[in-house]
Amino acid sequence: MKDALERLADVDELDIQTARWRDAGQIEDIKKLVHETSARRERYKVDIPTSCNVAVDQRVVALYENAAKLVGMEGPTNEVVSWLKYEEKQLKVISIVGFGGLGKTTLANQVHNKLKGEFQCGAFVPVSQKPNILKLLHSLLTQLGSGQSFHDCELNVLLDQLRENLKNKSYLVIIDDLWDVSAWNIIRCAFPENNLGSRLIVTTRIKTVAEACCFGHHEHILGMKPLSEEDSRKLFFDRIFCSEEACPGELRDDSVEIIKKCGGLPLAIISISSLLASGSPDQKERWKHVRNSLGSVSGTNLTLEARILNLSYKNLPHHLKTCFLYLGMFPEDSEIYRHQLVRLWVSEGFVSKSHGQSPEQTAISYFNELVNRSLLQPVQVDLDGSVRACKVHDMLLDLILYKSAQENFITVVDNTEAITGVLQKPRRMLFNLDSATLPGDVSMSQVRSFANWRGSMNIPPLAVFKYLRVFKADFSSSSADDNCKTDLTGLCKLYQLRFIWIRGCRKCQIPTQIRGLQMLETFDIDGSCMPMDIFVLPHLLELNVPFVKRLPEGIVKMKSLQHLCRFDLRHNTSLNSIKGLGELTNLSTLYLRISLSFDVDMDALNSSLGKLCNLKFLSISSEDYCIPETLSLSPPPPNLVTLEMMTRSRVPNWIGELHNLQRLELAVEKLDQDGFGILAELPALIDLELTSIIRSPEETIAIYGTSFAILKRFHVILNNKTHLIFQAGAMPKLQSLSMWLSAKGWNQDENAAPTGIEHLLALERISVRIGCLSATESEQRSAESAIRSAINMHPGHAQITVVL
Repeated sequence: MKDALERLADVDELDIQTARWRDAGQIEDIKKLVHETSARRERYKVDIPTSCNVAVDQRVVALYENAAKLVGMEGPTNEVVSWLKYEEKQLKVISIVGFGGLGKTTLANQVHNKLKGEFQCGAFVPVSQKPNILKLLHSLLTQLGSGQSFHDCELNVLLDQLRENLKNKSYLVIIDDLWDVSAWNIIRCAFPENNLGSRLIVTTRIKTVAEACCFGHHEHILGMKPLSEEDSRKLFFDRIFCSEEACPGELRDDSVEIIKKCGGLPLAIISISSLLASGSPDQKERWKHVRNSLGSVSGTNLTLEARILNLSYKNLPHHLKTCFLYLGMFPEDSEIYRHQLVRLWVSEGFVSKSHGQSPEQTAISYFNELVNRSLLQPVQVDLDGSVRACKVHDMLLDLILYKSAQENFITVVDNTEAITGVLQKPRRMLFNLDSATLPGDVSMSQVRSFANWRGSMNIPPLAVFKYLRVFKADFSSSSADDNCKTDLTGLCKLYQLRFIWIRGCRKCQIPTQIRGLQMLETFDIDGSCMPMDIFVLPHLLELNVPFVKRLPEGIVKMKSLQHLCRFDLRHNTSLNSIKGLGELTNLSTLYLRISLSFDVDMDALNSSLGKLCNLKFLSISSEDYCIPETLSLSPPPPNLVTLEMMTRSRVPNWIGELHNLQRLELAVEKLDQDGFGILAELPALIDLELTSIIRSPEETIAIYGTSFAILKRFHVILNNKTHLIFQAGAMPKLQSLSMWLSAKGWNQDENAAPTGIEHLLALERISVRIGCLSATESEQRSAESAIRSAINMHPGHAQITVVL
């Protein structure tokens, strides 16, 4: 009905020109539009909520988190590792080739994780079918540790910088999903032949590309094979029942037939087993329906993978189909953060309130359902099992874009020659034209979402987007001169906007006033200026302006605000602003920036923070890396779950009052036994990152047997040789231990290596980075030897990485 109402809004006021309603043609148009809208609503049923909260199925998370345990991976992994470890000093390139869904990326990732500790640096870079080479090279530079910014640089400058960065280092780099030789001919120029034993791994679907990458060395090409019948059965049954023995007898025959139809393809098996697991696993009719559905299309021209993925899509509830198709608005191979995706679904109107839940809570359930069905692949998983970020497999993305084109759900504009005939009332536009412009006669009045990822400065005039709800644009990769700015001031007249996200603000001109955007919920930019009347927007939920120094004085009016990044106390020092912060009681996420050099009323700040009853995440940073000792969360925000805080002199006593704290990131000048004691008693703590800046007053710190009862991850940076002792029974649930230690002076202190690691019985991953600044080669060798000896005491099979 919304389209019909919007058409009605175009008609002049009824009491002035009622005669216009007698126009039979117009009435028929509106009737037709209403029928189309009704049919589309029936097709998608976007306003039907789920009946309850849906959590992430931890069996799905395990599939992606524990790649080492994936069936059928051990043999290929060992084979590639043996090729890479062969004692050749010259640069070697290994290719992994096979069609989509066989697990090429999973294999490359597993090899990378297994060997990265043996190289000085590394990177994992997806390429995709239509690669943005400049963006790809930027990603390489970032991952390889270049601290400089190289935006706006030409191709040859980026290549020269990469070669300079790598010329004296051994490196392991994964080039994932390469599609053509021309892209390889550019990418290969970034890697110098430095005879330091460096290695490249390329994954591709195309044999000729694999051969070109290996310079004719066909013995360096691994062809991926389908899973054996035994491995296929294990993957299928483990996903649904945790073991084949647990499968009910009445489902066994149908299960065996379904497994055969999957042809040994891991992606197909995971998709089908997740589809079956999402229903009632004891319903024989469901198994038989899936079996028959796979067989009924065997005579079509669809590939096996496409048939299986299409079946997964067809079996989605209507509300999930809409949310699933919307994933096509993101670039190929991109990491999609749950927080942003949920906001977008709500802004689009795909989610309604349900059973007392907020739309955001309902949308999180939708997200989890897609994860559980293996239509989203987890790439970042929090320690509580929730998925923070995901990816879409490229074969699923192909399906999404195909279905979206059929349904006129998303229109991809990436080829000027194909524009004619495609742009028939586009509803959501993915604009990927690099330099060309759209024809002037294309109607944009139907567009609800607009996304521009490739940095094109030639976007259509904003005035044509009459009913736009979502505007996302990334100009950061544009090669245009900074003086040539894209005019975005027209955003202030798009009154239906709910979501604004802009990157590369230095290349565009944003509006100075947006008070007319009364429906706006998210404003997220990377610029240093913002509209100063933003505080009058009644529905604003998220304000993400990390580079804006001064916020408007009317911040106290933003009662609906849930996410604020950032409140900079260097420039918002007025007492009214600080007190006003305490009035934002709906805040769940807050980023603060403070400085010792600025006079701030700390009593007022402490009082305001204590009033934020819904605050779950608090980050406090400082330009001089020090937090005033007078800053105190006592009494603390009652629901605080995550605290990130820069340097204090010691662990403050008030941290012990944070009884709901699950994650703590803290830097202290001096780490002592008392400070550890405060942290050890936090009852909900599962993730701890701790940095000690100065040599601790105690030479030894003991972690006692009853401490850190539920801690799962411990990351510690010691810029000294403090001796950590893990006593028996300490950290009984610790899964990941990461330590950064200094090698300087190691010869003079034989007790610097941590002891008692063998008592951490739940450990799965141990990572140690040894800092070599100002350390002699002898000290480095002594440090590495002592640390390896300490780690080797562990009785389990933890994954171990030691990097100098």
